[in-house]
Amino acid sequence: MSALTTITATSFTLARNAYGALELTDAQGQVFQNVVPVRAFPIQAPEDGISLVSTDGHEVGWIDQLSDVAEPTQTLVRDALCTREFMPVLQRIASVSSFSTPCTWTVQTDRGNTEFVLRGDEDIRRLGKDNALLIADVHGIQYLVRDQFALDAHSKRILDRFL
Repeated sequence: MSALTTITATSFTLARNAYGALELTDAQGQVFQNVVPVRAFPIQAPEDGISLVSTDGHEVGWIDQLSDVAEPTQTLVRDALCTREFMPVLQRIASVSSFSTPCTWTVQTDRGNTEFVLRGDEDIRRLGKDNALLIADVHGIQYLVRDQFALDAHSKRILDRFL
């Protein structure tokens, strides 16, 4: 199969092999082992545009919208994406060690409480026209703020000092 050929979600089946890896079988019966789903737009449209990539880095399948795919394929893809991606959603900023950088932030996320070091103001980026932010710590972990204006007043005050 050529790297330019894309199989749509209606023309393949996806299953886990004996080792737990994803296995894609196309309409011609060709099997691709260890397929990895990759989101085209992980923040803006996480359920739209998912590429299924083989071990050699070629796209072997494409899902326009995950909701259009039948079960259990949806669950297989979502589970694989969860194990591959790690982007905690920041829900509250409890405190910062200083208002100058680098500084340590103590935060509450959807995955629990944690601390991280913010290297500089430039590590806080606005995402598109939404009120979303992406905050990178010194280790490269990205923390997502879905809506900066939906945070509590204390968190907004802290965040305003860095924006």
